[in-house]
Amino acid sequence: MENLKIGFLGCGNMASAMISGLVNSQALPAKNILVFDRKPKTNSDLHDKFGVTAMSSAEQLAQTADYLIAAVKPNVLPDMLKKLSAHLRQETVIVSVAAGVTLATLASALPQQQKIVRVMPNTPCLVGEGMSSITPNDQVTEEETETVVTLFSRFGKAEVVSESLIHAVVGVSGSAPAYIYILIEAMADAAVLGGMPRAKAYQFAAQAVKGSAEMVLESGKHPGELKDNVCSPGGTTIEAVAVLEETGFRSSIMQAMQACIAKSDALSKK
Repeated sequence: MENLKIGFLGCGNMASAMISGLVNSQALPAKNILVFDRKPKTNSDLHDKFGVTAMSSAEQLAQTADYLIAAVKPNVLPDMLKKLSAHLRQETVIVSVAAGVTLATLASALPQQQKIVRVMPNTPCLVGEGMSSITPNDQVTEEETETVVTLFSRFGKAEVVSESLIHAVVGVSGSAPAYIYILIEAMADAAVLGGMPRAKAYQFAAQAVKGSAEMVLESGKHPGELKDNVCSPGGTTIEAVAVLEETGFRSSIMQAMQACIAKSDALSKK
């Protein structure tokens, strides 16, 4: 992978986080990361900060990159790809991180047989703890798919997912940080009610969520088993769990995610 040229079309917060993850992991030389943003200062700032190669135009980027990560807004992406089509090589892999833009829509804006990968990342990529779904079209080889998985694993975790599951990915991962932030805020509010200073309350609540998530990922145990291990007979934790069950905590989460999934499906059909 160190000989590949990875291009970024659009260099906002998400793309900058990806670039930082690639550079810090030393997955490939910084000079092999090519960037182009419509704001010249963004290009020069990224070059100065990371040592990446700033390209003079989107067309030059399209001609040079082996993997072109399109990180522009979904509403402008198809038209931009159409404009760049004449400058792309057939072997170039187009990687879209635009929410709601299907493989079919991307293909309609690109030359026939173009290799396309649709990726759904989430905002924790900004702190190196993202979760990204990887969905290739039929033109992409297994090796190329694995390369994209490796790239996105540099700032979190990545898994190959069929496009039929994209809306579920949005519900369980793409939009999920918002649910967790509400949980952390509510936990902190309760701690403040119990007398804890707010800054410390946020720290305790956030670390509890982070540590619990790591327990699920690292132990391989079912979340229910981990929950049971915390609930002593007649103790404080089972008292809290009983209230959560009584007030419909599980069903609220599931209903919220179902609404999110339905909205994602509806938006993709517009």
